[in-house]
Amino acid sequence: MGRALGDVLPLAVAVAIFPVPIIAVVLMLGSARSKAVAFILFWVVGLAGVGAIVLLLAGGADASEGGGPAAWANVLLLCLGLVLFASALKQWRGRPRAPEEPAVPAWMRTIDDLTLAKAAGAGFALSALNPKNVLLVVAAATEIADVGIPARQELGVLLAFVFVASLGVLAPLVVSLVLGERSRESLDAMRAWMARYSAAIMAVLFLVIGAKLVGDAIAGFSA
Repeated sequence: MGRALGDVLPLAVAVAIFPVPIIAVVLMLGSARSKAVAFILFWVVGLAGVGAIVLLLAGGADASEGGGPAAWANVLLLCLGLVLFASALKQWRGRPRAPEEPAVPAWMRTIDDLTLAKAAGAGFALSALNPKNVLLVVAAATEIADVGIPARQELGVLLAFVFVASLGVLAPLVVSLVLGERSRESLDAMRAWMARYSAAIMAVLFLVIGAKLVGDAIAGFSA
């Protein structure tokens, strides 16, 4: 179980510091705290749902063979790592140059008009339907499955992954609850900084995590 935790924690941290959902939570806190809570709850549901589905599929396909990862699991991790390398290059090339302003998704400009249901839907979509996020969750679930631990321990590692991966969206809510109105300036500053450097942050994340997945795949092939 310890090995599985070690394998997925870097992936969880990568998900946790994705700028877009954090920015969304900050904007929702400025509109209505209930929207932010709904967003976060369904963000967690999305992560857990995708992870559980991949775990079930990987378990049925025998992701672990003889105490080591199956060949198909190594191939999948290698492919995911290469996709992340390509994504890192795309993000880096697409980063805004000063004095260019970063593009803001259209739905973020209508945060004040979102209902609770739409805020919840946005949280679910960003965690369970966003390709970049799904890629990391699939990688994490594959890493868990190929260790070959009992199902109960797999579930425990998945829950730990979901918790760490959700710390990014939870942080603004906690700050808002603790500091109240005093948190507004700090949260707005954080939102502006993350919006400015979103592409660069994601490029570095994808590069580092891609290298990890390729390394894990090579180690699995060599075992």
